Amino acid sequence: MDKLNQILKELNPQQKQAVEHFNGPAVVLAGAGSGKTRVLITRVFNLVYKHKIDPSAIMLVTFTNKAAKEMTERLGDVKVGFVGTFHSFCVRVLRIWGSKIGLNKNFVIYDDDDQVALMKKILKSLNLGKTFSPRYYLSIISMAKNNNFELEDYIYQNYSSFIADKIYQVCQAYEKEKQANSAVDFDDLLLLAVKLLSTNRQVLESLQKRFSYVLIDEFQDTNTVQYELARLICFSHNNLFVVGDFSQSIYSWRGAQIQNLKKIQKDFPNTKEYRLEINYRSTQQILNYAYEVISQNTTHPVLHLKTEFKGDYDVEIKGFADEEQEAVFVAETIMQLNELNNFNDFAVLFRTNAQSRYLEETLIRYNLPYRLTGGVRFYERKEIKDLLSYLRLVVNPNDSVSLDRALKIGKRRYRGFEKLLEEKDLISLPTPEIIAKVLQATSYLDLYNDKVEEDLSRLENIKEFRSISYEYPNINEFLEHIALVESEYFEGEKKTTNGVQLMTLHQAKGLEFSVVFIVGVEDGLLPHSRSLDDQQALEEERRLFYVGITRAMERLFITYAQTRKIYGRRNFSVVSRFLL
Repeated sequence: MDKLNQILKELNPQQKQAVEHFNGPAVVLAGAGSGKTRVLITRVFNLVYKHKIDPSAIMLVTFTNKAAKEMTERLGDVKVGFVGTFHSFCVRVLRIWGSKIGLNKNFVIYDDDDQVALMKKILKSLNLGKTFSPRYYLSIISMAKNNNFELEDYIYQNYSSFIADKIYQVCQAYEKEKQANSAVDFDDLLLLAVKLLSTNRQVLESLQKRFSYVLIDEFQDTNTVQYELARLICFSHNNLFVVGDFSQSIYSWRGAQIQNLKKIQKDFPNTKEYRLEINYRSTQQILNYAYEVISQNTTHPVLHLKTEFKGDYDVEIKGFADEEQEAVFVAETIMQLNELNNFNDFAVLFRTNAQSRYLEETLIRYNLPYRLTGGVRFYERKEIKDLLSYLRLVVNPNDSVSLDRALKIGKRRYRGFEKLLEEKDLISLPTPEIIAKVLQATSYLDLYNDKVEEDLSRLENIKEFRSISYEYPNINEFLEHIALVESEYFEGEKKTTNGVQLMTLHQAKGLEFSVVFIVGVEDGLLPHSRSLDDQQALEEERRLFYVGITRAMERLFITYAQTRKIYGRRNFSVVSRFLL
């Protein structure tokens, strides 16, 4: 108790109120940098030391293995019944009781690569290799499962009957093959666990008795099936304690349902609400700007964060003639501010992966080390290496390494490329024309569908690749430029992990940096062009911007370009509607 009392003294009044919540449902709206993990861990201590709850009766759920590991370490000697992700919990449940719903106890779990490989096999067997990409079909299956829909119902409700027949044929074949292999994917883990608990009262009651206190982190990121799993386990005792923030809900494309934070109050009567609005990360200037931005959203509650860190700098919004000047500003500002030579203090955030290219090249030119967090360097990305293999074969048909890669992309596609190589003077054409001919001859773009998030990212990278080609009309010069950029990167690469952090806004969630640059804040980029005519999507884009803003601890720079090169043409940009 002495240790607990000491910990409680270190909490602010809002945190202490949430921590001391005992029985019954509760929602903790926790703003960015407000100490939500501390609240979750301290509440466990309060349950164990003050209320004498058996630690094995406590279930603590988060979204990443990294977060689960951190929580386990912070719990120390307190060994709770479960701490981990939704998926790891479901694996445990299904290994024990899965046979009750016909699941082989030795089932294998397919990862992303396994799923793509199986879907490719299905498409080949059905002779549908050129219709849509494997990920297109997999995304349909995933969305159906995450929203707890029957696959057939979901497909025929969302697609015209002509295309729905083909999609259902593919998806059904994929599911049957997976079942024949005694395999499940990550979405199946959740869905099958819910099916088990919904149909087997004995198993459900066993889990309800086992876990009488359930704590869930990042609840705004839960999908329909995860919500149902939590509801089933908790509805007998009502001891559901969730932490989340409406303003940080940015994963609807994965199936996350922002409404789940509101739904609890309907499904669990007398739910208590607590708010954590004291921030321990950013200066007040940054928080004030963040509030001005996010308060424009009208469909969900918004927290007004306060801090004791007054700070010496206002948020700086800078406009530049083009993306090159923007990147130079980033590089030169980092050089000016980096007195302690700690590049890890700096993060450059952007909306799309394709934006990393000009930033990477500029940082290399300024001899600044960088790390591309959660991603692959531009010229190392699969789709870029694929196109490079074709272009190198145009220059040198005897390049065996490029030939091997081109054949792996698809032998049928390579036949079209072989015919293209027979064209006289192909190599003398401007690089953009060669790329256009390659894309047409190989039908390479048919591999990707812009309705799939990952495919969209690859298509945007290809657009950026084509834009670069206009700067080097001679194909040899173009390939030499790329080779030199890659060579300079490897020469400047250090074994140290000290480097400027480059990442998308989605990848930045949960992180913090002394100095943050958010670049390319223009309509069409942020907010993304796909969201401009959809109010809900637009609000999520604004939340994404808010997440980026609240990563900054001391300095925040927001930049935009007045013109930006697309397909080799310099187009005028429109400053983002989010800028105030």
